[in-house]
Amino acid sequence: MNPIDELRAVRPAHLGDRPVDERTRAAELAYAMSGPRQARRRRKVVRPVWGLGLAGAVAAAAAVAVVMAGNGTVPTPRAPDGGNGAATATDTPDGSGTTAANPDGTAAPRVTLSARDVLLAAAANADRQPEGTGAYWHTASVSRTLLTVAKGGYDMVTQSRDEMWTPSATGGEQWSRSQSLGARPATEEDRKAWEAAGSPAKVEVAMPGKRGSLALVAETEPGKVRTSHSPLVDGDKVFWLGRNVTMKDLRGLPSDPDDLKKWLLRSYDGHDTESSSTPMASDVWLFKVSAGLITDMPVTPRVRGAAFRMLAELDTVKVAENVTDAEDRQGTAVSIEERVKGGAVLENRLIFDESTGRALANENVVVKPGGLQAGFEPGEVFASTAVLEAGWTDDKP
Repeated sequence: MNPIDELRAVRPAHLGDRPVDERTRAAELAYAMSGPRQARRRRKVVRPVWGLGLAGAVAAAAAVAVVMAGNGTVPTPRAPDGGNGAATATDTPDGSGTTAANPDGTAAPRVTLSARDVLLAAAANADRQPEGTGAYWHTASVSRTLLTVAKGGYDMVTQSRDEMWTPSATGGEQWSRSQSLGARPATEEDRKAWEAAGSPAKVEVAMPGKRGSLALVAETEPGKVRTSHSPLVDGDKVFWLGRNVTMKDLRGLPSDPDDLKKWLLRSYDGHDTESSSTPMASDVWLFKVSAGLITDMPVTPRVRGAAFRMLAELDTVKVAENVTDAEDRQGTAVSIEERVKGGAVLENRLIFDESTGRALANENVVVKPGGLQAGFEPGEVFASTAVLEAGWTDDKP
């Protein structure tokens, strides 16, 4: 089975043959490649030196998953400007537990907000964003994948840029444009190993398959820009939101968080978003589906705000501030943990701009290695997509 057929084999049956948005394709590749990785040297988790990159073979398979190394820390949630929250004393570098002084000279406690309060503040900001219209909903993203070189054991980061134009009118065509941007060593340590191997322009990476491993070739040079278009499935299906939905469905979603939750959970059958044979808790499923809704779907500002309010009511979510994505943008992250086969614990993370409620990136982080993620270190982000643009336009490619 060649790499393309291998990816088709793991494609969720419920998606059929419809054109696939980039986030879904990223998940498919991550699922296809989620086999045991070869043992590699233990190393400190550091932020990779991001270069331009996407393996040619991975591009051919429409791969768009982002991987980067995190710093392994969880910053303290903060209150947005003008926000209200319960005041709590928190430790400062000098151990005083204060960061300011009251007018009378006494110490004032630092104010922090709960995950719920931060999400409610983001919801209010999302509500205030202007509503737009256009002939197409346009998204652009940069995606990365962390791959281990078969010979040498060092890691290469691949990267691609992908765009999608989804028509607002029934019966239109969906356009896409993608370009592989070459592969680069993930960190300085990996760069040294790559240079010691002669700085090859092409490297083989192992892609686990059902009948052993498939060899893919990652190229360091950018590929060609590829543009394509195809009719919408059934003439009107545009996105997957627990099920295939139309533009009318998306524009008519409830703006009440309880009603939105009920609408989404009608498609929940107890399993994950990629495989009907893998159980998934409803909170995790709801988080994953809602993250997609917030990130790149043409919903109204009030519906995006409702999604934040809905997530705020989940006891299992966490919030962290000052999280940097692969595009070097800082934002606030809301996340939920997921236990998977083999004992691994993963963190699904949505990074967003708190002042607008707009998404910056979707990421998956290793909390506890194990099973299919045994080759990763805690704190490593092994799958993510950074959003560059998401909005209405009257222009197509």
